[in-house]
Amino acid sequence: MSEPGGGALTILFQDQHLVAVDKPAGLLVHRSMLDRHERRFALQMVRDQIGQRVHAVHRLDKGTSGVLLFALSSPVARTLGSMFEQRQVDKRYLAVVRGHPALAGEIDHPLRRLVDPVENAGAAATSALAQDAWTRYRRLATIELPHRVDRYPSSRYALLELEPLNGRRHQLRRHLKHIAHPVIGDATYGKGRHNRLFQTLFDCQRLLLACTALRLTHPVSGQALCLTAPLAGDFARLLARLEWTGAVPPQWLPHGWLAGETGGGSDLPAIPDT
Repeated sequence: MSEPGGGALTILFQDQHLVAVDKPAGLLVHRSMLDRHERRFALQMVRDQIGQRVHAVHRLDKGTSGVLLFALSSPVARTLGSMFEQRQVDKRYLAVVRGHPALAGEIDHPLRRLVDPVENAGAAATSALAQDAWTRYRRLATIELPHRVDRYPSSRYALLELEPLNGRRHQLRRHLKHIAHPVIGDATYGKGRHNRLFQTLFDCQRLLLACTALRLTHPVSGQALCLTAPLAGDFARLLARLEWTGAVPPQWLPHGWLAGETGGGSDLPAIPDT
């Protein structure tokens, strides 16, 4: 996995109540007993960068990059937490997956709550009770590479836009595994042979999952916010090599890049109900 840079995080939005940053792949949001060797955390870095305490209101996995939102006070953190729980925050992700899924769909698959076995000594890895979980997806682009990975002489991959309607742990990665289209670069839920192909062909070492946009109503001012984090590094270069840059909205591409004629508009594209 690509290591995060040592500099300051890019601030996407900041006022007296909120701060949003662009989290690189490979950076934990906060301390975890499962990664005791880690010494850098997004929460601590943002706190040091802006000189005040911050409160995490949602999660991004270590390998996932993109928009990460923090509250700057406990009351705002509680409000934002409630907004996430009540699906008042529109979350959009991009992912590269194995295979060619349907053009659009909704994954309705309850997920058992994952338990951190280190922080909860003696507990089972998953709880017995499954929680509701829904994810909408839209296929943006496809490719078939002339390389044998499984039993076929070529290998298919797709670029998806994802909209998780819940915030279950590893929801997108687990849901995509459930429909047999795991995220490339996922060492836990994916397939090593496909991950290695992307490492060899494209020098892509990371999980190909990024939170590209959050849309919400400001919890204090009522202002409509659309926070976007352009793709960067391995992910952006991969889209260029696969000629997929025209399939995504221009604001999700690195600054200075131009989308093709099929690029999206300035607003978040809608994922239709299925």
